[in-house]
Amino acid sequence: MPLQKRKESVIAIIFSNEKDNLLIIKRRDVPMWVLPGGGIDDGETPQEAVLREVLEETGQAVQILRLAATYIPLNKLARVTYVFECIADPSAADPENLKTGNETKDLKFFSIDNLPSPFFFLHRIWLQEASCNPQRQTIRPLYEVTYLNLLKYFLCHPIRVLRLLLSRLKIPINS
Repeated sequence: MPLQKRKESVIAIIFSNEKDNLLIIKRRDVPMWVLPGGGIDDGETPQEAVLREVLEETGQAVQILRLAATYIPLNKLARVTYVFECIADPSAADPENLKTGNETKDLKFFSIDNLPSPFFFLHRIWLQEASCNPQRQTIRPLYEVTYLNLLKYFLCHPIRVLRLLLSRLKIPINS
């Protein structure tokens, strides 16, 4: 019997060992750049989930530096999301030997000041909040994820939203 997903998710902000670059992935189902992450399985802690998701999506082991944020949804469009600041594990293989996974079309280290486009707007906000609050955890509602904002985003990016909805219905369009 497959593991069930909890109604929570994790995101990893992964810095290079020098903390000057950020590892991000380009999703296969919705071809945009995002921070690695995914759902938490039943019986799994958020810390275990973020380590598993990063390994699945990048082939890399990471070390968790801290829990940077917890975001609480205001509606059914989102899940409770834990954002972890991580660093590429020095005991792992060379971070330049990155591996795409089933959900990952591409992945690279980028300068935080020069992220590629399209980069998911919500992940940009979370990255900025984590950078502005390096000593404390952000805990706040997900004000950005609303039905009105989804409608606005759909009007601007209908193909991305349709691809995301299809992937949530287990009908991914992998390119």
